[in-house]
Amino acid sequence: MPISSAEPIRVLVTGAAGQIAYSLLYSIAKGDVFGKDQPIILVLLDITPMLPVLDGVVMELQDCALPLLREVIPTDKVEVGFKDLDAAILVGSMPRKEGMERKDLLKANVAIFKTQGEALEKYAKKTVKVLVVGNPANTNCLIASKSAPSIPKENFSCLTRLDHNRARSQVAIRVGVPSDSVKNVIIWGNHSSTQYPDVHHAIVNHHGKEMSGFDAVNDESWLKGDFITTVQQRGAAVIKARKLSSAMSAAKAICDHMKDIWFGTPDGEWVSMGIYSTGNSYGVPDDLMYSFPVMIKNKTWKVVDGLSINDFSRGKMDGTAAELVEERDTALTFLGA
Repeated sequence: MPISSAEPIRVLVTGAAGQIAYSLLYSIAKGDVFGKDQPIILVLLDITPMLPVLDGVVMELQDCALPLLREVIPTDKVEVGFKDLDAAILVGSMPRKEGMERKDLLKANVAIFKTQGEALEKYAKKTVKVLVVGNPANTNCLIASKSAPSIPKENFSCLTRLDHNRARSQVAIRVGVPSDSVKNVIIWGNHSSTQYPDVHHAIVNHHGKEMSGFDAVNDESWLKGDFITTVQQRGAAVIKARKLSSAMSAAKAICDHMKDIWFGTPDGEWVSMGIYSTGNSYGVPDDLMYSFPVMIKNKTWKVVDGLSINDFSRGKMDGTAAELVEERDTALTFLGA
């Protein structure tokens, strides 16, 4: 009995021979992200020297014997990788090497994401949903979207769900409740150490009673101090401990993000994602990819408007916006060149 007669969707993962992809591909292929009855064609793109490794990944995906996985296409060619896509998860990027200036990192990534944006423009469906994971994710996402002018800006987002999940989990551990008892934390701004994890609007279900995040934690100095720095610097802490960057948790966040785009957010709950800033109620400059709280319905996100912002939050939100403006302006000089 075939599992589904639905048309398969084409899903691209770039950096597909890397360690995030290794944690991600099984979840996508078994139906955790796009649905238990949605067949999938997985397109795996990486650079030419990684093709032998990619062949090993393909073998393993075949050996999982997953009924939804109709085809796996490994490639190093953008015209193959980006053809007719329904979803693109752009994990691959130039990692920061020791002694590398941030602007050199930006320059290398502008070149990569310009190429990928142009490939989306030329080969993908106009309805494609694009998630950028490779760092600096917000600015890479902006460059990709600017390089694909006929694909709606709303179709592009970047990953701050890992930060969101980290914040949610830190509050849950502190209060002593499961992580799903904490909702509506917010990550504002850049996926960098200037991001602002905000608990002012969070709700905690504390042994059957709903209360605000601040009341449940009952430790304002922690929430305005160590909590924020722990979430901001968590990626570095994982690297220090494992000698490798977050992979399992990054893959889980990617799955959460794409699943919410596909199926929507639960009623009364929002999630954080980096999206195109245009005319919002929070005074965030236009023409940035900035992380906001969003609710999603029918594959369309909407910024949660009208949340009250105190002076403490305002300063943090402006600080991360300033970093994004500087990143964007630097990146655009490279794009022009």
